[in-house]
Amino acid sequence: MSTLTMKNLQKKYPNGYEAVPGLDLHVDDGEFLVLVGPSGCGKSTVLRMVAGLEDISGGELLIDDVVVNDRGPQQRDIAMVFQSYALYPNMTVEGNIAFAMKLRKTDKDVIKAKVAEVAELLELTAVLDRKPGQLSGGQRQRVAMGRAIVREPKLFLMDEPLSNLDAKLRVQTRAEIAKLQRRLGVTTMYVTHDQVEAMTMGDRVAVLRRGILMQCASPAQLYEAPDNLFVAQFIGSPSMNVLRGKVSSAGDAGIALELAGQTITLTGASAQRLAGLAAYVGQEIAIGMRPEAIGGDGTASIDIDVDLVEMLGSEKLVHATMGAPSVRSTDTAIETSSGNESTVVASLDPRREIRVGERVTLTLDTLRLHAFDLSTGAAIGRASS
Repeated sequence: MSTLTMKNLQKKYPNGYEAVPGLDLHVDDGEFLVLVGPSGCGKSTVLRMVAGLEDISGGELLIDDVVVNDRGPQQRDIAMVFQSYALYPNMTVEGNIAFAMKLRKTDKDVIKAKVAEVAELLELTAVLDRKPGQLSGGQRQRVAMGRAIVREPKLFLMDEPLSNLDAKLRVQTRAEIAKLQRRLGVTTMYVTHDQVEAMTMGDRVAVLRRGILMQCASPAQLYEAPDNLFVAQFIGSPSMNVLRGKVSSAGDAGIALELAGQTITLTGASAQRLAGLAAYVGQEIAIGMRPEAIGGDGTASIDIDVDLVEMLGSEKLVHATMGAPSVRSTDTAIETSSGNESTVVASLDPRREIRVGERVTLTLDTLRLHAFDLSTGAAIGRASS
């Protein structure tokens, strides 16, 4: 097992495009770290620099505290699993798994024993004599994993390994990969654009935007305490509702927020949690509410006009209109919608009766409110801000 450290890691192409301006990131021994972000954010570029498939323009890449910038892929002792599986179609499963060991001229008996061990681990024993074309997508992915595992590398790198699988198989396979990684204890960096995949698999998740690290934390911390508006809206499905509001007062009675013509008062723990709002009295801010913070337990309330009801079995998603502009963080800016109405999504108890077209009052959990600076997107009132 090994550690991986990036110090001001940079990638700049000859045409002047800066894919990664300077990344500082550390992966602990045995950790499963997921890199996530929208398409084009630089996550695969980072992975390829770690693998030695892309030249490093600046900074340092260290494996076990040794700088490896100038080492080739084979010298870094890294195994990579690709989106395309990259299996040899004319070889059997056994041949694909054993290929790297045969190149190293490993003893035949050792190869046979190791292939058998890995095949049992990945539930591939029954298909060892088949060729990739005879396998399902999930089986081909496990063969690619097996080929990486037998090398006993210092690091696993995985680049969108589940993107070619259907939805049901993707859920099943991501659980298998996470369980396998914990069993093997190999330091792993995993790249995906799917935030649900990232949240369910990673010990920590690093969120990138245009090659810049926006936040790296546990899935729970990213969800409950995002450092900025970009992370808040990227993490979570359905996405966080973010509307433009105003801080109207702050004093002994608490902090008062004006939102869609309604007043939300924060007192006690809610006011302490967002104490930084006291510096924004009289100013407009972005107010964030996750769907499950609306309509459950809470000390405040908001009025909404119901537009659509989705019954999902375990929850009921209510799409509704509120009289305030929405706020969105894009790759380059923070944008406010032009109109004075926005759609919000609330997650309700599926047994609750609610009808399209009606105006309803829902409770709001003020302990789960979020606030962001409209100019910088930074979270307000948190220790990290």
